[in-house]
Amino acid sequence: MKNVLWFLAGIAGGFVVAHMMNKDPRGHELLAEVDARITEFTDRIGEAYREQEARFSGLVDEVKDAAAGAAEPVRATAADAADDVADAARKTTD
Repeated sequence: MKNVLWFLAGIAGGFVVAHMMNKDPRGHELLAEVDARITEFTDRIGEAYREQEARFSGLVDEVKDAAAGAAEPVRATAADAADDVADAARKTTD
């Protein structure tokens, strides 16, 4: 519990210091620069994420197409086998 109180006191102290820095023109400029760097960083991370997501989406689409192409001959063979079994059943009942 003591650690939580120290953590909260640190956060509150940080807000107070940031507020006081923002009042000073030099501090305001420094905080604006830090904000610009953070924004640039998050934009780059977001862009990299979207690129990776698009790459994975393309791979998933290729795998789906390959699986569908591989399943079609199996499906056709199974349908032919089912027809053969049905024909054999009809012949034995006749």
